[in-house]
Amino acid sequence: MTLRSFGTTPRQRAEFGPADLVILIAILALIYGGVRLALSAPRVIVGPAINLAPEALPYYTLLSVGRLIAAYVISVVFSLGYGYAAARSKMAEQGLLPLLDVLQSVPILSFLPVLLLSFSVILPEAIAVELASIFLIVTSMVWNLAFSAYQSFSTIPRDLGEVAESFRFNPWLRFRMVELPFAMRALIWNSLLSWAGGWFFLMAAETFALGQRDFRLPGLGSYLQAAAQAGDSQAVAWGLVALIVTVVLLDQILWRPALAFAERYRIETVEAEEIIHSWLYDLLSRSWLVEQFLTRIWQPVGEVFDRALWRLWPWRAAGEPRERPLGGWRLLVLVLIIVALGYGVYRAFLFLAQLPLTEWLRIGAAVGATASRVAIAIGLGTLWALPAGVVMGTNRRVAFVALPIVQVIASIPATALFPVFVVALIRQAGGLNIAAILLMLLGTQWYVLFNVIAGAASIPQDLFFIAEMLGLSPRLRWMTLYLPALQPYLITGLITASGGAWNASIIAEYVVVAGQKYEVLGVGALIAESAATGDYVLLFAATLAMVVVVVAINRLLWRRLYLRAAERYRVEAL
Repeated sequence: MTLRSFGTTPRQRAEFGPADLVILIAILALIYGGVRLALSAPRVIVGPAINLAPEALPYYTLLSVGRLIAAYVISVVFSLGYGYAAARSKMAEQGLLPLLDVLQSVPILSFLPVLLLSFSVILPEAIAVELASIFLIVTSMVWNLAFSAYQSFSTIPRDLGEVAESFRFNPWLRFRMVELPFAMRALIWNSLLSWAGGWFFLMAAETFALGQRDFRLPGLGSYLQAAAQAGDSQAVAWGLVALIVTVVLLDQILWRPALAFAERYRIETVEAEEIIHSWLYDLLSRSWLVEQFLTRIWQPVGEVFDRALWRLWPWRAAGEPRERPLGGWRLLVLVLIIVALGYGVYRAFLFLAQLPLTEWLRIGAAVGATASRVAIAIGLGTLWALPAGVVMGTNRRVAFVALPIVQVIASIPATALFPVFVVALIRQAGGLNIAAILLMLLGTQWYVLFNVIAGAASIPQDLFFIAEMLGLSPRLRWMTLYLPALQPYLITGLITASGGAWNASIIAEYVVVAGQKYEVLGVGALIAESAATGDYVLLFAATLAMVVVVVAINRLLWRRLYLRAAERYRVEAL
């Protein structure tokens, strides 16, 4: 197997098109609808008291882990379906990929107050806050997984597709036996990153307050936030210990067995010299009870399910025409959607017309300031994450020691320690700017690192043997092997890191410590300030400006780079 080049022409042009415009209009109408609904929310909401005694930590930890698990399951199911649809259908790809770009560009921390207030109008308060917190965690997990799934499904080696066609696999069998196994390793590696991102936003999900409306939830994030606000260093230490113990336990009982399981799906002609091991996975693989469950329950049920789907979704030869649904219903639905979007956009423009020109100019300057911080944070993160990711992805011994440490560090919510950085740096020249960049860096560098690790670990072992046999110097290995093979993974990480950095700006550019407000010029600060003061017109305008800018960057820069990398460099059989 080798890395083949298929020329420089991408599969499709990555330009701003009608699909992007329609999606932006839909997002505009949706946010406006949420803002109007939020105006009817209760004026006062009282949150629960947080018990800072160490005895409360096990219960709070279980609540937080439960929210993370629920968000992760939703994210995986959504990502697999979304990535599969975008990779398998050119028509779907033209709409789903721009939609994914827009959705991962929406700063959910700015939309969170609107979402919470809207839910509190139509749902009981307890359910509304729980659903909103899980939704926020989903948005911190799902985009990375969705991009990874699409990247894997769209770069499957052609010989595997030909094997599936020769065996006449229907779409379900092709997905279960070819496409999902091929995507499994990248999906699990990106799950580590998504889980770390979930921890990062857990505190915001559990501790949100808006004026006299307290939406706090009992959990590990709210415990750490309450301990930091109270200045209780002992409680902060207990909370960090509970977080670290939880991360280490999850690594041993969940992620390390998952990584060992993913080694089964390495695609290469030469067996790897070192593979990831897990004591729990080895124990379960030798268990008689597990073997009986797999052979007597899991496999028979799976076969029945496969046969049922075969009857509902039979095999069709490639290129065979499919029956199309009735055009009249599709036209009626399209007309109704256009009318609804048109009305929503009209009302949204009337709402935005209340904002004076001076405020729009302030938003423009704020967007430029935030963009510069995002660029610095991503650049600094890539400088160390790229070489570190290659080392951990290609050296199993280093990965065995370093990965648990990286997972622990990545999972510690920087938002809990950010007030400490602000206090330490506020009196220095440019101190708050440095603190803001530091928080963006802490929240986004892991996207690059884990994607690079997944890409480096996916390089076939025989390519390393060929490089060794040719006596390539380290520089030539980087230029001819590592960088070409890592391009799709690296760009995927940069896309999600960019969106995460813009989102983190809402926390990084506006912070309250001991009742004192600190802020710098930036669109994140505008969003946070307008949310705190209830200025929904400014909140709407600043959020819309951030969405438009991030979408433009994704479509004009990152998307073009990704299409070129996915087309030019992929693993293929000779």
